[in-house]
Amino acid sequence: PSVPAGYSAMVADAARRHRVDPRLVHAVISVESRYQPSARSRKGAIGLMQLMPGTARDLLVGDPYDPAANIDGGVRHLRRLLDRFDLRLAIAAYNAGAATVEKFRGIPPYRETQAYVRQVVLLAGLP
Repeated sequence: PSVPAGYSAMVADAARRHRVDPRLVHAVISVESRYQPSARSRKGAIGLMQLMPGTARDLLVGDPYDPAANIDGGVRHLRRLLDRFDLRLAIAAYNAGAATVEKFRGIPPYRETQAYVRQVVLLAGLP
């Protein structure tokens, strides 16, 4: 996917600082918001990486509509999930929540989450 000017450097910086593959970050942003910083989901997720308000607060993201703050918070959230789960489960947890992944002891049987994991892995070009 083509990356709008300015976002490549923000993603590269946050990915390096938090030790997350930048390809994964770009894939999550592409699927979550298509690089629209003002995106808001029906469930209330905000910004490029579609942070839920509670998650944004927990991560001390001042303004989730600010691209740099949203990317930093989203990448920190991904890092936490990658520290708990393998790649596919971390991606599923980003979409459905860590508690849901733990409850099902795997990728939840939700069509949306299963499609999300496939799409992110494919876009990221990860094994």
